[in-house]
Amino acid sequence: MSSVVSARGLNLTFQTSDGPVHALKNVNLEIEKGDFVSFIGPSGCGKTTFLRCIAALEQPTGGSLSVNGMTPDEARRNRAYGYVFQAAGLYPWRTIARNIKLPLEIMGYTREEQEDRVRKVLDLVDLAGFGGKYPWQLSGGMQQRASIARALAFDADILLMDEPFGALDEIVRDHLNEQLLALWARTGKTIGFVTHSIPEAVYLSTRIVVMSPRPGRITDVIESPLPRERPLGIRDSKAFIEVAHRVREGLRAGHSDD
Repeated sequence: MSSVVSARGLNLTFQTSDGPVHALKNVNLEIEKGDFVSFIGPSGCGKTTFLRCIAALEQPTGGSLSVNGMTPDEARRNRAYGYVFQAAGLYPWRTIARNIKLPLEIMGYTREEQEDRVRKVLDLVDLAGFGGKYPWQLSGGMQQRASIARALAFDADILLMDEPFGALDEIVRDHLNEQLLALWARTGKTIGFVTHSIPEAVYLSTRIVVMSPRPGRITDVIESPLPRERPLGIRDSKAFIEVAHRVREGLRAGHSDD
């Protein structure tokens, strides 16, 4: 099976007035089709930077990175991925439906295609009937679901998500975690997901990539033993607790390497 994302010896150094900042160092990772891969680590460890490299929003300074067998730049032009940011980033003067239509308008889809896709993705994120609302009329959790719908609208194979639920309270976050797993099961997308939360990473992922403080390195890649069907109650299981413990150990080990 060919990898959807392949990073080999990836490095990224930012030049600043205080000298070079080594954001990523010798990152090697393969993400397969249909994987749900979470990136976890302390602030400044390079997890968001790595996601931004996949999306061609940052340029690596060494090593190689391919997305769907192309350079990240080619993958961006081929619309290989949708990107969900930490803030929903919805335009307040556009309805939810028109926010979702925005990338479709830019890509030149016909009005009929736009309407059809908006209807489908609103249904996928359980927001059917809310297309005519404005962002300020929706809760924070609903706004994030609308943001996910916008990223899904042009049906890219890969969904990149940068701490999309980080600002939400725990009850809403749990609910959205459940909905995201259901969405992943229905669509078969490949998902790259950045989080600071160990329970969230363990609950959602088929693989968890643990990263060290700067310079960002991968200290562990954990294959989840959990079944793909995961009720929230699985978080009390022995298998879940063991994986969470290994993530915690990986984070600790990364700190002790400094």
